[in-house]
Amino acid sequence: MRDKAYAPYSNFKVGAAIRGASGRVYPGVNVENVAYPEGTCAEAGAIAAMVAAGETELTEVYVIADSPAPVPPCGGCRQKLAEFGKGETPVTLATVDGAEFATTIADLLPGAFTPAHMEKG
Repeated sequence: MRDKAYAPYSNFKVGAAIRGASGRVYPGVNVENVAYPEGTCAEAGAIAAMVAAGETELTEVYVIADSPAPVPPCGGCRQKLAEFGKGETPVTLATVDGAEFATTIADLLPGAFTPAHMEKG
């Protein structure tokens, strides 16, 4: 899936796969735009595909890039993952050469902003 990313400016292609609570896997790729901040991350694309299919809970995340070491999601995507997954949700970060790093959403985003922060006392 990573090879389908649209990254003509950075040539840094990222792929993500998210497993929903149903067991179905939703792919995503990064999509760049000449106006750099207008692009989307692979994780965000996979989440959007999951939500479009009617699911709102993810149970596993896998991110892969052609880099020397496994690449973690950006800060915005960490918050997006926390929106749809529990803290203990496994996240695997990988390189195309086979290196992998196992972590969790909570480890990627300690102190995540959650719906509990929106509750009025």
